[in-house]
Amino acid sequence: MNINVRAGKAPADGDSHQRPCHKRVGPKAAANYAGHLQAQKRPVVAMAAAYPSESKSTRHTHRRGQFILQTAGVTSMMTERGNFVIPSGHGLWIPAGVVHQSCAWADVEIQTIYVEPDQVPNYPATCRLIRASSLLEALMDEAVQMPVDYDEDGRDGQLVDLLLAEIGRMPEVLLHVPIPLDRRLARICEAVIADTSSDLTLDDWADRSGLSRRTLTRMFRRETGQSFSAWRQRVRLLEALARLGAGESVTNVALDVGYDSPSAFTAMFRRELGAAPRHYLRWADQEIVLR
Repeated sequence: MNINVRAGKAPADGDSHQRPCHKRVGPKAAANYAGHLQAQKRPVVAMAAAYPSESKSTRHTHRRGQFILQTAGVTSMMTERGNFVIPSGHGLWIPAGVVHQSCAWADVEIQTIYVEPDQVPNYPATCRLIRASSLLEALMDEAVQMPVDYDEDGRDGQLVDLLLAEIGRMPEVLLHVPIPLDRRLARICEAVIADTSSDLTLDDWADRSGLSRRTLTRMFRRETGQSFSAWRQRVRLLEALARLGAGESVTNVALDVGYDSPSAFTAMFRRELGAAPRHYLRWADQEIVLR
């Protein structure tokens, strides 16, 4: 199994095969290089990328599966069936063919691999967010710097096998909200995501969508697996997580996403994620670890 990484401009006629990859800066540069990687013969290809604050990708899809490891900042990833938040130290698996669009909160950096589907037959067929182990982070560091023509039967080939196995064994983290297929419900969800502080009630949304409260409640639970109030709380949590990762204060974020006080917000955050906001966000820790 191989990783194919190249530096600078897309090489012509096999030029620059031995150079490690350089970090792609900005959505356009990253998209161009990602497109170049899709056509390579190797079953696994890799790159590193950086995106400026508030930059967005276009809605797109890949013929390969994609694993994105967030190494700095927070990225929101919108798919047709759900909205994910990827904090630093987390990774998102996106199966081949899934339409997605990313948005950077503050300046972000990622490492990503693209994998031929037949290399990971047991991987999930839906998007899956994980919290990365130290081993997984180290393996991704190696992957994005690995030369193209390495020994497939030596250390590098074993490293890639271990990387794919490590991604597959990581536990899932539920930092996403499902988006209903029904267009009336999807429009409600899109409006809530666009304005998380809105205090419109379920009755208000029922009136706006032309549905009865009972019908809306039944349809929403059937399509998302949760009540509207639980779903909206999750949306607020995800936006708060992204904004905290961008450096905003707990007080400002709590009030902006619709909580009456920072303490109420912190209690919800701890209940949902098992830690206070600043403790959960790894890059906000005061301790500096030499690696």
